Amino acid sequence: MLKLAVDIRMIGSGGIGSYISEIVPHLLKKADCLLIGTHEQAMPFVRMENVEFCFCDVKPFALKELTSFPREVLSKINAYDAYYTPYCNIPNGITVPVFSTIHDVVFLDVLGLTGTIGRMARKAFYKRAVNLSKAIFTVSNFSRERITHHLLRSAHKKPLVLTYNGISHYLTEPFEEEKPKKQDEILFVGNIKKHKGLSILLEAFESAREKGLSSKLVIVGNADNFRTGDEETAARLKALQQKDESAVNFTGRISNEELKNYYARVKLLVQPSLYEGFGIPPLEAMTLGTPAIISDIPVFKEIYGSYPVTFFKAGDAGDLAEKLLTAKTDAVDIKDAKPAYSYKEAAEIILKTITATP
Repeated sequence: MLKLAVDIRMIGSGGIGSYISEIVPHLLKKADCLLIGTHEQAMPFVRMENVEFCFCDVKPFALKELTSFPREVLSKINAYDAYYTPYCNIPNGITVPVFSTIHDVVFLDVLGLTGTIGRMARKAFYKRAVNLSKAIFTVSNFSRERITHHLLRSAHKKPLVLTYNGISHYLTEPFEEEKPKKQDEILFVGNIKKHKGLSILLEAFESAREKGLSSKLVIVGNADNFRTGDEETAARLKALQQKDESAVNFTGRISNEELKNYYARVKLLVQPSLYEGFGIPPLEAMTLGTPAIISDIPVFKEIYGSYPVTFFKAGDAGDLAEKLLTAKTDAVDIKDAKPAYSYKEAAEIILKTITATP
């Protein structure tokens, strides 16, 4: 059986953390895994079979990763057959074959998310991951094309393998309490950074409210991301809350079960993104029967082209306002939608690729 060291240090850090939490149980079914992270991050997996745990509290992307990563951790990693990281941070000192997942290259594609130095640093991390990895995984054909554009054009070609995201297991389990009743609410899940398109949604929502929309807007996201996000969007959000305090509910970070309840109880999810590597909230909402209005960016056309979504023109607040006013809120059923996205399938592709790579 394959012996695979897996970096889980980004569990708890938004979408990538959720990705790790969903992928690892499927890796453990067909490989002996060494999980590198904190005790808290390892807790969900300690009773599973085929697992060994290695404590490491070095933060991802910290200088210590490159200069003085703990020798005892490296020793354990290098006793395994391969090392897999679900992002582009790779500690120095790993001598076994390395494999990584790059979810997107948003910091290279979208200007203004960081300064020039920050953009150069992130590109260096991306390039380092490409250079050190035997193969790179990514979550959409769109991301594969963008990674190729920025990182593989003049470099030695590496296998760039598609592994779509999937539906989180907790969304398919019974509710802890009874399923919540529908409320007159519209849901946004994400952060305030410009590429998420929240400013467009706020403009459209305010316009639609002036034309008779009665719904409340619920914004779910990590408070830290909101404080460090787009100032213009933050100012618009504050002004809207001051104008009508009851119109917007910003929840901050919430548990999976709380998010599941929101997905089930709102009448619509809106994903107004200008850029995504995959964009999973629409899939999660539709899993619980809630319809989604999403921007017509290329990756959403790829991922959701066969799903019962409503597209609006990306960046067009007027078009989104019209869609909010005319949206059908009947329950959707995606059981027969193609393709069926699965973390189990993604894990199997990862393991198959690692096993087959010399």
